[in-house]
Amino acid sequence: MKSAIDVHVHLAALPEAGNGCHVSRRMMRNPLFRYLAWSQGLDLRRPGAANARYVERLLIEVSRSERIKQVVLLGMDGVYDAAGELDLAASDFLVSNRYVCELARRYPGSFLAGVSINPSRRDALEELERTVEEGAVLVKVLPNSQLFDPGDKRFIPFYRALARHGLPLLSHVGFEFALIGKDQSAGDPRRLRTALDEGTSVIAAHGCSRGLGYPDSYLAVFAELVRSYPRFFVDTSALTLPNRVSALFFLTRHPELHDRLVFGTDYPLPVFCYPVLGRSYGSTLVIKNSFDRQVRVLESLNIRFRDFSSLGSAPGG
Repeated sequence: MKSAIDVHVHLAALPEAGNGCHVSRRMMRNPLFRYLAWSQGLDLRRPGAANARYVERLLIEVSRSERIKQVVLLGMDGVYDAAGELDLAASDFLVSNRYVCELARRYPGSFLAGVSINPSRRDALEELERTVEEGAVLVKVLPNSQLFDPGDKRFIPFYRALARHGLPLLSHVGFEFALIGKDQSAGDPRRLRTALDEGTSVIAAHGCSRGLGYPDSYLAVFAELVRSYPRFFVDTSALTLPNRVSALFFLTRHPELHDRLVFGTDYPLPVFCYPVLGRSYGSTLVIKNSFDRQVRVLESLNIRFRDFSSLGSAPGG
C-alpha cells in the first residue's frame, strides 16, 4: 500500500531556458556525475531533453512504487560570499527553488517541494517567505559544499523563521563526496544544535552517519541528540551504500531510535541488497523499483520509520 513519503530525492537539472540551474565545468567532468547521467540515459549535450527525461523517469518510478506515494524533490543552493551574494565560480551545482516549486505544482500527486536556502545568503529570509508561499515542505542544506557553518549564531533568525512556519531543516551529515569544493567539518551533526535550540525540526540526512565506514563516531551523537531534542529526526537515505551501512546496522541494535526515522533513499543513487544477505536477499534483489527496494531492506532488518507528514505532531510539538 502506498503510504510513505521519500524526503530525500534529488532533482538533477542542466541549465536551460532560464530555469536558474547551473553545472560547473568541473562538475561536468566529475566521474560520479557522469555515471549518474549515463545510468539515467541523459544526454548532457541536450539539456532540455535530459531534464525532461529525468523528470519523466522519476514520475514513472513513483507511479510504479507499491509503497511510496510522493517524493520530496530537493533543490541545491550555492556558495555565497561575505556580502551574501552568490559566488557562482565556487558553486558546482545549482538547482533553483523556482524549478523545484514549478515541478511540484505541475505534478502535485507525485512531487513535493524541498527547497534549498543557504542561510548565509543576503536574502535568506525573503527567499524562505517566498518559497513557503509557493508550497515548500522543507529546506535542504548541504553545509559542506555550500560552505557555511550551520552552528553559526548569525543564522538564528533564519532558524526561528523555519520554526515559525513549521518547516523542517533537512541537513546533510558527514562527509560529502559528490560535490567538489568542501568544508567537511561542516557535516558534524553537533552543529545542528543551534537550529534545534530555536525549536526548528531538524532531519539529519544519511542516518546521521559520518560516511567513512567503521567505526562511526557520529552514531553516538545521533543517540545523544535524540535524547536531548524531541524535534531531532534522521532520514534513511543512502544507508545501503558501503560508506554509510554502519548506520544501518546501528539501527538494527537500537529499536528505541526508530520513532525518529523518516524514509529517504537519496535517489538517483543506487539501493544495494547486500545488507540483507541471509535474510531476504533474493526477494529484495528482484525488486527493481528503488523506493520499494529501500523499504524492503529496512523492513527485512526490522527497522521501522515514521511518515514525513507526521513530523508536525512530533513530541514537544
